[in-house]
Amino acid sequence: MCLACNSKTFASSRRSVLLGGLAALSASALPAFAQEQAVSPDEALKRLVEGNARYVAGERTNIDFSVGRAARALTQRPFAAILSCADSRVAPELAFDQGPGDLFVVRVAGNFVNDDGLASLEYAINFLETPLIMVLGHSNCGAVDAAIKVVRDGLALPGHLPDMIESIRPAAETALAQSPSDPLGLAITTNVQNAVIRLETAEPILAARVKSSGLRIVGAQYDLETGQVTLL
Repeated sequence: MCLACNSKTFASSRRSVLLGGLAALSASALPAFAQEQAVSPDEALKRLVEGNARYVAGERTNIDFSVGRAARALTQRPFAAILSCADSRVAPELAFDQGPGDLFVVRVAGNFVNDDGLASLEYAINFLETPLIMVLGHSNCGAVDAAIKVVRDGLALPGHLPDMIESIRPAAETALAQSPSDPLGLAITTNVQNAVIRLETAEPILAARVKSSGLRIVGAQYDLETGQVTLL
């Protein structure tokens, strides 16, 4: 028997059981008031844009995170999911002036899509009915810069870092080919765009939801100096 095939079959079967259990749990756990919080993908994006404008202007409204704590213990209904870099200078809840329970945030250095991150986003879309995913890159991204140095200079990285670089490598190669003297900005943008495409075509959950117009996936970039988020 092919051990690899058997392993894949087992993993697929286990995932099906898990998703089935989560679906049943989700259906029983969401109270009626959670359904009233649903928004359209466009309205979700509008909330993010307006929240970032408040943040940039220093007019944040979400300052008391204790408000609504008891209600949030019962359920969650985030109106947007953010795939963000793990960079300590990027804090999505602050950047978009949102409180606990508003955003479903997945973070990984380099804001690329891997299987674990994809599964997390599938959970948000399938069970929490989140209508929007934003892939959020940022200026001066160290992970993207490292990928450029690996491709251009042959930099050798220790541990599991090469696995991370392989996910960002396509963006680095594109940027070096098109802008060899100053590739970082283009590589950051291209890396976000690659992640958006990966999510939009991710079968079976995300691609189907995008096709039915129940989900919108957008790319954006956070400027570390100004705090401004620009849609790509």
